[in-house]
Amino acid sequence: MPVHMSQRRIDGRTHILIDAPDEVADRLKDAVSSIIALLDAAPDTSDSNTIPWTEAFPDRHPGHVLAGARYRENMTQKALSALVGCRPSHISEMEHGRRPIGKEMAKRLAAALNTTYKVFL
Repeated sequence: MPVHMSQRRIDGRTHILIDAPDEVADRLKDAVSSIIALLDAAPDTSDSNTIPWTEAFPDRHPGHVLAGARYRENMTQKALSALVGCRPSHISEMEHGRRPIGKEMAKRLAAALNTTYKVFL
């Protein structure tokens, strides 16, 4: 069931032509309509009234993410420290913002907590 699509810009508008077999045309039309409805309902992120989350929540730090991820995995500080190779007090210090989380530690934490290391940086 090959479907071909082409796109052309005319006078500041994009025209999209979809060439599909009759048996999928109605489903395809419904799918495109749903996508357009989602795009229309999506919030406008170009609004100058928005601010970065770090400004909205200035007291938040990566330790909050660490504590949440540890809680989600139902893991104690002691168990996590054994997995990443540090003292339990270091986990506590990271969670309370008293110890920075470096890139290598973030990678070890991410592996133990089933997430990406970037959330801890």
